[in-house]
Order: sequence, then C-alpha cells, then structure tokens
Amino acid sequence: MELHYEKDNKERIPFEHYLEEYQKIDPREAAERCGVSYDQEARQFHIRLMGYSYLVSYPDFTVKREQEGEGPYLLLDSIPAKIIVLRFLIKGQLVKGTGRFLTYREVPWGEVYYRQFEGRCLTRLKFSFGFKLDQFAGAMEKLGAKKIEMGDRAYEFEFINGLFVRFILWAGDEEFPPSSQILFADNFLYAYEAEDLAVVGDLSITTLKMLA
Repeated sequence: MELHYEKDNKERIPFEHYLEEYQKIDPREAAERCGVSYDQEARQFHIRLMGYSYLVSYPDFTVKREQEGEGPYLLLDSIPAKIIVLRFLIKGQLVKGTGRFLTYREVPWGEVYYRQFEGRCLTRLKFSFGFKLDQFAGAMEKLGAKKIEMGDRAYEFEFINGLFVRFILWAGDEEFPPSSQILFADNFLYAYEAEDLAVVGDLSITTLKMLA
C-alpha cells in the first residue's frame, strides 16, 4: 500500500508502527476477538465505521468500499481513521456491553486527558451543531442513528462494529451558549484506551459535518 505524506507529517510514524503490528496478528484470532467477519479466501476483514462498510485486506491493509455509494468514507483516505481501525484489530476486544454509557471522565485515565478531549470533541461538537439542531438531526438520520430522549437533541450510533456512542446537544440562544455531552458504551473499555476516544469523537464529528 502506498501513502503520501508531507515530510514532517506526525501521522506517518504511528501509522507505519501500527501497520507493522497489524501484519503480525493472526487474522482469524483478531476477527473472533473483535467480533468482525474475516474472509479467509479473500483475506479481507469486513469493517463498519460510522455507518459505512469496508473490506480491509490482510496483511497489507488495503481498504475499499464494500458497496458502491456516496458518503464520507473516511477509512479510504483518513490516516487517523486507519489508525483507529488498526488499533482495534491489533489489540481491541468486543465484549457484550451492560447497556451502561460512560462519560469521558468515567473512563480509566479520562480525568487526566479530559482537557484535550473537551477541546477536541465537546467544544467542537457544541459549536458545530449547538445552533443547528436540525442539521445535526439530518446528519444523524443519514447515518441511521437512533434518536434518544436526552438533552434537546440526542442520538445513539455505532462507531465501529459493536461499539456505540451517544451525542447529546443542548441548544444555545442569545443568552446561553450551547453545550454537549458524549457518552461511550461501557464495552469501549475493552476495545480502546482513553486517548483513542478523543479520536473516536473527532472522527464522528467530522463525519457528521460532512453529512450536514
């Protein structure tokens, strides 16, 4: 697989590191551990990311759409999206959730990284859609997200196979700024670390903005 970077692109080194680690995994074991399908003959994983389906080859990590269609297929070109999928397949685990959803502060080490998460995700979400609830709802509907009764507008959606996120918005007005909350299903704790969840939030918001 050939990727082009700027000379000092900070994404290059981690991507190359995780690609090397990916090439060492047993794909059948990874498929079972992560709850994804793996076609042994074609040597391809079936991955869903933000409502879009992909075929991801092993061991070279070539990515293509599973079906043709329009939409923000981030995994085709986004290096952060590729890294988050690589990390899931390398050492993530899909376990059955209890139905409980956690704030970022409730995630191990979440308190330590909260300032970064707040700026990168919560602030971005509220100022992207806090005055545009209809656009937010429209984008979520395109994703096939489930509307839930929280805040002024809220939806639950699948980020990657079997891992669900909730985005909650409280609208802003002339007197008060908007506010937001992001909740992660408790089985995220077995799949990702706190630092990864900022990427999860960031990629989810990027997808919504493209759909809106």
